[in-house]
Amino acid sequence: GRAADRLFSLSGLFAVRKPKGPTSAAVLNLLKERLLAEAGVQTNGSKRNQVLKIGHGGTLDSAATGVLVVGIGKGTKMLGTMLAGSKKYTAIGMLGKATDTLDATGKVTEEKPYDQVTKGDLENVLQKFTGDIMQVPPLYSALKKNGERLSTLMKRGEAVEAKPARPVRVYSLSLQQFQPPLFTLDVECGGGFYVRSLVSDIGKELSTCATVQELTRTKQGPFTLEEHALQEDKWTIDEIAQSLEHCTALLLGEPARKKLKTEHPGETAVIC
Repeated sequence: GRAADRLFSLSGLFAVRKPKGPTSAAVLNLLKERLLAEAGVQTNGSKRNQVLKIGHGGTLDSAATGVLVVGIGKGTKMLGTMLAGSKKYTAIGMLGKATDTLDATGKVTEEKPYDQVTKGDLENVLQKFTGDIMQVPPLYSALKKNGERLSTLMKRGEAVEAKPARPVRVYSLSLQQFQPPLFTLDVECGGGFYVRSLVSDIGKELSTCATVQELTRTKQGPFTLEEHALQEDKWTIDEIAQSLEHCTALLLGEPARKKLKTEHPGETAVIC
């Protein structure tokens, strides 16, 4: 049908707004099901993945919200550039508690006093985490060991060693609000960066501990949450077609960020 022809002619990059709760892969599957249903394409099981080529350019944690860049058709080949590009986040951290996942979804592993921490202390510490720094990725992450995600191995109760520290880049880091024990950060970073690790490291640097309470990706590459990320009620062929047209011009005007020499092979664009 005409709707199916239009769907399979779509090609490029666009962004959707990921809600809190589902994994990035689950959001992608829901998007795909919606589009195929609208086009009247009958699929079942594994054949569904062969019908429509679609993928996302960088996993967001289940508990996180915000910009999820999606590639469709030939656009899936462009997703790798999204991994290496710049991203912006707003994170709310909590002092005094640490969890095994480094966010609010995990089990509390440690509690420490935080009354001694001042706004000035926090602002001074942030300077140590700006620029080219070394960072240890979280154990609960999409990074893989022997083909399986570390988070999957952890949930099964298997012993997992932390990945070695690796170079990451922080373009900017600022404190937006401080109401102990909560603090709000704005972060702009390069590929391979984990905000959960940042918040945990900030807590340790302040002689206490800290964990992420809320995390929102506000920008990835040229795609912003407010201007470009499609809400769930706009996951339609027409809306995506319009977004693709707009985003093609957007990508042409995007200034290139310098990439780090060290690649992060554990990170891949997810293509279904």
